Amino acid sequence: MRYPLILLLFLMTPVAAERQTAHDFSLPAIDGKNLNLADYRGKAILVVNTASYCGFTKQYDGLQALWQNYRDKGLIVLGVPSNDFGGQEPGSKDEIKEFCSVNFDVDFPMSDKIVVKGRAAHPFYKWLEAETGATPKWNFHKFLIAPNGRAVRDFSSLTKPQAKKLLRAVEAVLPQG
Repeated sequence: MRYPLILLLFLMTPVAAERQTAHDFSLPAIDGKNLNLADYRGKAILVVNTASYCGFTKQYDGLQALWQNYRDKGLIVLGVPSNDFGGQEPGSKDEIKEFCSVNFDVDFPMSDKIVVKGRAAHPFYKWLEAETGATPKWNFHKFLIAPNGRAVRDFSSLTKPQAKKLLRAVEAVLPQG
């Protein structure tokens, strides 16, 4: 029996792996544990690369308010300290955690300090770039991830946590029911 060439090519082609989602990644947590993003399956996630000594640092207040207002509706705010921009996050994880707690009463999840841009970027940030076509240009760049783990869009550092466009985007992806 002779098979058409197209069928042979189809049979010989390996099945493509299922596309990754945010749920396939984990980050080192600021408390020394692990942040497994699969634990947030079914929730929207706003990922923000943060820094303690930046002109945008006051956005911690807005991020904490966003977390308080939307966490019961299915939003996770995830802070990701990074020293990639201007050396504005030089501290250790303990110093960062204390700074955020004392100055902004932050209690949303935070990772340990990681690299978020360039060749040395954490694989999660490389995935975010591949998904959205965006990479952080400065501290407090935001990425919104839908409950299914797909990256929805990004927001520049200039977009405040209470900006209408950010709130509309968050509300549009919150889990229903």
